[in-house]
Amino acid sequence: MNESRQYRLSNNTKEYLSEFHYILDAMIQGMTEVKLTDSISHNFIVQMIPHHQAAIEMSRNLLKYTTNIPLQDMAQGIITEQAKSIENMRKILCDCSELDNSKRDACLYERRTKQIMETMFSRMGNACANNQIDGNFMREMIPHHEGAIEMSRNALKYDIVSSLKPILKEIITSQEKGIIQMERLLKEMRCE
Repeated sequence: MNESRQYRLSNNTKEYLSEFHYILDAMIQGMTEVKLTDSISHNFIVQMIPHHQAAIEMSRNLLKYTTNIPLQDMAQGIITEQAKSIENMRKILCDCSELDNSKRDACLYERRTKQIMETMFSRMGNACANNQIDGNFMREMIPHHEGAIEMSRNALKYDIVSSLKPILKEIITSQEKGIIQMERLLKEMRCE
């Protein structure tokens, strides 16, 4: 059961959560309504850009409320890393038209991507919420990062443009590191 139904939420928490759900809805729309092609490289990029943009906006939303210095640093890092990743993906998007995948591979890729996205959307939307905004952010961002990792691993199983591979590997590395940091910080906050 969502904890927000069990607690009286402060006005700050309500404002934070309202903006979070607005960002989440925009991300879902951006990732699910985009036009897909037979290029897995193209499809990954056009679905990952709104995913990364949401992380940037979620981090900016957190920065309006948090006083936790390590979390402020983490949010700033997310903004910087994901903005750079978006820039790198946009630079190679045109290259993706050079490599179309078979209909079978494109279908298999998209089927798994859809499963990953549905799990991520559900876990983010149902993350337990209370008046500890810092904890809310991390419980929302962990499944967001996990989704990016799984989407990247899924794309690496297929024939993709070579310029996309280092971007995917960087997403996996940075998001795994972020998850470890957030899980550690969540544990520390529970101990206080």
